[in-house]
Amino acid sequence: MRRIDAEANVKVLIVDDNYEHGLGIRELLSIESDYQVVGTVTNAQAAVAAVKKSKPDIVLMDVNMPEVDGITAIQEIRSIADNCKFIAVTGYDDSDLIFRSMKVGARGYVLKTMAATQLIMAVKEVANGKIYLPPMLTTKFFDYFYDAFKDEAKAKQEEENLLSYLTQREEEVLELLTQGITYKGVASRLFISETTVKTHVNNIFQKLQVNDRTQAVLYAINHGLGKKRMKKAV
Repeated sequence: MRRIDAEANVKVLIVDDNYEHGLGIRELLSIESDYQVVGTVTNAQAAVAAVKKSKPDIVLMDVNMPEVDGITAIQEIRSIADNCKFIAVTGYDDSDLIFRSMKVGARGYVLKTMAATQLIMAVKEVANGKIYLPPMLTTKFFDYFYDAFKDEAKAKQEEENLLSYLTQREEEVLELLTQGITYKGVASRLFISETTVKTHVNNIFQKLQVNDRTQAVLYAINHGLGKKRMKKAV
């Protein structure tokens, strides 16, 4: 008696640079499930060809392959088969690998050393539109994700705060520059010498981490220098 009709309709492609291991997964799926294995290939190029030919629903992708790795292969296959779902399969429980695999579109992540039941469970969950991460890897993934998000947010905050390093006079100089006023014109408006204006401009370049006037003006516009001064005035 077949388990469920839905399993027989799910096509699985196995990609593993160790052909013997790939055959082992194929045999496991044939014994423990009714999933239809449409191929077993050993590299990314063959995987792309197999996807075009067989149109699998799920690809079990070996992450650590020579020449073209599994993460790159997932990206390439997604560009030609966006309905295909991926489960990353690897021998490493590395947090960065988990994060990068999921980031490019993997819906599951399993270790080659895990029990056969977990691989079957991963295929079942992903086939049903869910995400599969073994409990032992879930904490690693979310800890890494949280740290990466925190670092990104911190970097963004630091970037957005660069204007806060400018003195009031430097802000005034920069704001006039955004209006297209020349150094001589800025000097006239602020009743200072042109040499002093150039000194302020050099300080602005250093604080905003830019190399020229155009970059400084673009930074000021993109980060709302005018709005910032209005808030100060209030």
